[in-house]
Amino acid sequence: MENGAAQPVIVAIDGPAGTGKSSTSKAVATQLGLSYLDTGAQYRAITWWMVTNGIDVEDPHAVAAAAGKPEIVSGTDPAGPTITVDGVDVAGPIRTQEVTSKVSLVSAVPEVRARITELQRSVAAGVERGIVVEGRDIGTTVLPDADLKVFLTASPEARAARRSGELGRGTDVRATQEALVARDRIDSSRKASPLAKADDAVEVDTTELTLDQVVECVVTLVEEKRAGK
Repeated sequence: MENGAAQPVIVAIDGPAGTGKSSTSKAVATQLGLSYLDTGAQYRAITWWMVTNGIDVEDPHAVAAAAGKPEIVSGTDPAGPTITVDGVDVAGPIRTQEVTSKVSLVSAVPEVRARITELQRSVAAGVERGIVVEGRDIGTTVLPDADLKVFLTASPEARAARRSGELGRGTDVRATQEALVARDRIDSSRKASPLAKADDAVEVDTTELTLDQVVECVVTLVEEKRAGK
């Protein structure tokens, strides 16, 4: 794989929740032998830290003042991505409903975005073979010079059904859909690097596609980019 080592490829995968971003990104990274970064987990991690330390997440000034305190470290192995805060493994705790309901509030604070964006850029710059970075503002703000930008979309119904499946049986799909739409509204309208499709991103509607089909599509796009370099 001399070619892969010589030409690290940076792939940005953005889109709202429930479009299959994480599963797609991990699978693409695995197939292509690239590193993987879940930027949403970093925002969840800083939100978890704020909640755990009694910071009022409704107060942007309090959140801004604390944004530099936690030390967040992301492991980039797609087979087993890790995340720690101040040395504590938070992979489980950051997925709770409490964190999920507050992450958009915390993420909207410019000081938080500046801190996490810097962290993401340093991770991407430090990988040798290239990386797949998934999030909501990677192609537009974090890595605007990415070799390939993909924007995943899906119908609200499909996204809610997938997210409910992830959350387990007994989850109310309608409530999940309302929560997703509300989160999208906050993330799309925030002033600091909103959820948006980059002008040069390739849009892939995953509503009718299986995960394998989406992965195949993105892998092909990456290979085409590499061949054209």
